[in-house]
Amino acid sequence: MLLRIEEPPEPEPLRKMIKTKSVYSAKEPKKDGLRILATRIRGRGLPKSEYDVWMANLGPSQRLLNDGKTGKITWAQFRRLYRNELFESDSFDKKNGVIKNHGQKFTLRLIQKLAKKGTVTVMCHCAEDEPDCHRHILKKLLDGKI
Repeated sequence: MLLRIEEPPEPEPLRKMIKTKSVYSAKEPKKDGLRILATRIRGRGLPKSEYDVWMANLGPSQRLLNDGKTGKITWAQFRRLYRNELFESDSFDKKNGVIKNHGQKFTLRLIQKLAKKGTVTVMCHCAEDEPDCHRHILKKLLDGKI
């Protein structure tokens, strides 16, 4: 008689839980998880208790943000340029012949890993109901493969 031992099924990969929120919305510690402020400027008068970590490198540049807010560029142009900024590495990589920075890939991958362990909420200063906000672009990037 041959005894067959079946292997247990592969565990389901943990689903990433990445949310977006305005930093001015009510804190929900159990739902928000790790709160990341993804803006170049922290904001005058914003208590550090409103976020867990400030990642200024994930915010759009001041020039891009101003061009978007004043209507000098369209939302579609803003999305494309912001994405380019996140993955831009030319100026830094010119100084390093062997080791390349490749923009913010490492930071984005770290957030993806953290989101597999628990909820990560990406925040900025825009209103909660603002549809044209870089935090939504950032979430889409984080939900995909980087």
